[in-house]
Amino acid sequence: MEIDRYLQRLNWSGPIQVNMDTLLQLQEHHMLHIPFENLDVIQKVWIPLDAETYFRKVVLKHRGGFCYELNGLFNWLLRSLGFNSRLASATVKRPDGGWTLTGSHACLIVEMEQPYLVDVGFGDSVRVPLPLSGEEREDVSGTYRMANSGDGKFELQQYMKQEGWKTRYRLDTALRTLNDFEEVCQFNQSSPRSPFTRRPLVSLATKDGRMTLSGNTFTTTRSGEKQKTVIDDKNMACVLKQYFGIELDLNH
Repeated sequence: MEIDRYLQRLNWSGPIQVNMDTLLQLQEHHMLHIPFENLDVIQKVWIPLDAETYFRKVVLKHRGGFCYELNGLFNWLLRSLGFNSRLASATVKRPDGGWTLTGSHACLIVEMEQPYLVDVGFGDSVRVPLPLSGEEREDVSGTYRMANSGDGKFELQQYMKQEGWKTRYRLDTALRTLNDFEEVCQFNQSSPRSPFTRRPLVSLATKDGRMTLSGNTFTTTRSGEKQKTVIDDKNMACVLKQYFGIELDLNH
């Protein structure tokens, strides 16, 4: 794997220093240029727990991926650049108030002057390093904080105007490796109960919002305003290429 090729994929041309400003900008570049997507899952292309495979797919083939791929690869980049980064797991809270499989989401903890949650593989969520100490951070997608729930666990919370602080997922700070996600990765790409096996999902952050393709619905969000368009199957490949930089025909 080549660091320079990865940085080119992120459209990164600046110097690299192991500091908070570089970490913040790397995360932003990653989320603006590499989409969250489950297209291999939909096409039944098996996704192994292997960073070199992710590099070929995301960097060389200009694709995206889901949490194991994006955070697994970003962890390799950060460590290669000298950051103290490691994988961690989280349990996602469903919209109905229940929880997904325990520890089924892969994210990162990066140690700076204090530990930070860094996550480039959770779709529409916090875009900046989030301190575990509970300090609030705000970006174009919302206002976030980490709430300490004890025993090395923290809740990623987002402030919602009507509901107040709402938990997005529960973080377990214990050290993880990619291989620790074998069972949940298999579930998420093969089980009919997985949220990723039901319909195509591609989502990419923009400077002022987000673009998301869910099934045949293409949604653009700008400054909080959403616009939805229904995409015919014959135009799906064009949308993937034009808006997400992905060259793939889902009809074959």
